[in-house]
Amino acid sequence: MTDIVIRGGVVVDGTGAAPREADVAMAGGRITAIGNVPERGTTEIDARGKLVTPGFVDIHTHYDGQAVWDSHLAPSAWHGVTTAVMGNCGVGFAPCRAADRDKLIELMEGVEDIPGPILHEGLNWSWESFPEYLDALATRPRDMDICALLPHGAVRVHVMGERALNLENANQADIAAMRAITADAVLAGAFGVSTSRTISHKTLKGDPTPTLRAQEDELRGLAQGLRDGGGGLLELVSDWNTPDPATEFAMVRRVVEATGQPVVFSLTARHDRTEAWKEVLALSDGAAAAGLPIRPVFPPRPIGILLGLEGSQNPFSGCASYKEIAHLPAADRAAAMAEPSRRARILSEDRISGSNFPLISRLAFERMFPFGDPPDYAPPASASIAAMAAREGRRAEEVAYDLLIADGGRGFIFAPLTNFADYTLSASAECLRHPNAIAGLSDGGAHVGFISDGSFPTFLLAYWARDAKEAVFPVQDMIRRLTSDTARAAGLHDRGILRAGMKADLNVIDFAALKLQAPRMVRDLPAGGRRLLQKADGYVATIVNGAVTYREGVATGALPGRLLRAGRVA
Repeated sequence: MTDIVIRGGVVVDGTGAAPREADVAMAGGRITAIGNVPERGTTEIDARGKLVTPGFVDIHTHYDGQAVWDSHLAPSAWHGVTTAVMGNCGVGFAPCRAADRDKLIELMEGVEDIPGPILHEGLNWSWESFPEYLDALATRPRDMDICALLPHGAVRVHVMGERALNLENANQADIAAMRAITADAVLAGAFGVSTSRTISHKTLKGDPTPTLRAQEDELRGLAQGLRDGGGGLLELVSDWNTPDPATEFAMVRRVVEATGQPVVFSLTARHDRTEAWKEVLALSDGAAAAGLPIRPVFPPRPIGILLGLEGSQNPFSGCASYKEIAHLPAADRAAAMAEPSRRARILSEDRISGSNFPLISRLAFERMFPFGDPPDYAPPASASIAAMAAREGRRAEEVAYDLLIADGGRGFIFAPLTNFADYTLSASAECLRHPNAIAGLSDGGAHVGFISDGSFPTFLLAYWARDAKEAVFPVQDMIRRLTSDTARAAGLHDRGILRAGMKADLNVIDFAALKLQAPRMVRDLPAGGRRLLQKADGYVATIVNGAVTYREGVATGALPGRLLRAGRVA
């Protein structure tokens, strides 16, 4: 007998090799055989006509808080993810002195839209240093494995205090201290360090992230700390405009050349700088050709905001007459907004100047769409609110208003911010043609009130290997991108491929039935906090460390996941 045998599935092994029919056996948390398996398993899974794949590895998540209080890392666990890398974008909760806790919470709240009350109640702060934070994470079993990056924002505040928040340059003593903290974190198990250089990352008060203007010698010091500790990943987000993409990229390249540490960076196709992403993509391809590990991570669909009365933002959140009722439950707000007098007042007020949402000025009705069920992430321009208004002879604001209050205020408006400049997913398709580019940026665990992108893995597979309007890619290549490609980028060499001896993390997927459900708002966070969650159909089973964690999308109760420590993964 063996632990689990998956029978007769279509094995897509994560290497990019063609699918083949085979059984897969596992025991003791490892794959033991692939082929014709005569032994019976204690658990048998009939996978005839289904895909059998490695578990998905998501290298861009923000479960830094949720992993402290929750053993079920939804929504990522619902989308085939068996390993998640968290601590991206330079934000996190360690190292942290007691006096700085509010600062780091305000930064996480502003950058990743995780409300402060949730974090204040959910975090037990049983740590100060990053190694102590890892020890705290290691005490809780989970439904997936997690890896942690050291957040530069927390390190900078820990070393420089108010000088970090004032964006002062680090001196040589500061850099030496940050280098030592980074080395200690890697020795304790951090998989790398993350940083942010974008003006869109701000605290709840609107202050920029403390890492925004970190100089080259500071970034080099972090990378040297990675090398001192045994090696690790430098993850960064940048606007690529200081002063231009080539200059910023050259700085990153020099850091890699000087330290030998790999870099991954977020790459999105902005609608206001439609060519910049192509330049950065070409620069990264050039670096790869020269043997330098600098890889972009791109989204497989538009990064878009869901605007609604149940969410944290809507197009009228900044209007004075809306703010008067903003405290009401969504259904009561919808009823109040339907009153003719309040409707007239809200529609007559300035919705921009009174808004505390930094992205409000980038939201145009030409790129806002009704968000239905099933959700459509690539709607035509003719479906926009502006186009609807033109056909109906009304103001776009009126159409948006009516969409918000329909169905008791439960509806959403989809507003793509990136990767949809030409109303197609051609930018994502172009990145998929580049082997150096990594598919990711799900932000699982973050943006709980207005973004639901933890479903990226499901979308990548269902859309780009089956439903795409732009180009359909081989299913084995999309599985490779979700498994071995991301695992290797993170420094995980024991997973991502179905092979005897590899870790027993797998998915059994009904590919024909694979689809996303509509996001819904639930209240299941600490302090009664709410979040957008999105499930999927088609996941027959998910297996982590040789234990079935989900069957048909329902948790089994098994919690075999653990904290992974860099340098201790076979």
